[in-house]
Amino acid sequence: MADLIGIAASAAGGGMFGVLGTALGRLAGYFERQQSIEHEERRWQHEVTLLEMQRLAAAAETEADLALTHAEGRWDGLQASLNAEAAIRSSYKWVDAIRGLTRPLLTLLLWGITVVIWFSADLADRTNITETATFAATAATLWWFGDRGKSGART
Repeated sequence: MADLIGIAASAAGGGMFGVLGTALGRLAGYFERQQSIEHEERRWQHEVTLLEMQRLAAAAETEADLALTHAEGRWDGLQASLNAEAAIRSSYKWVDAIRGLTRPLLTLLLWGITVVIWFSADLADRTNITETATFAATAATLWWFGDRGKSGART
């Protein structure tokens, strides 16, 4: 009978340790799943951050491309204007005088517009508007007064 009690005690003890081992294994599995979920959440958050950074970079690149295209368009307009100016022949003296006064008046007007915009625009809007007005006023000043020689003296 002692052997039977020893076998029963061994079976009960083994069963308890088996149940305890299963419970500990399940508890460890629970913590592993929690860690895995936290890891996945961090990974997905990292992915979201990367995608947002890529989106911002693409938007900045698109904005830079648009600014470059806009600037190239400005220079194309200046070239067309130079070509049109070169094609004008001398006319009556009063026509030449009006044409001669147009450049200084337009230049003063452009610089006046630039100053008015600078002092009246909101800080957020001021940069783009002022850049455009300054470009126009500087182009007018340097181009219109850069070559004031006679038509025959131009090259």
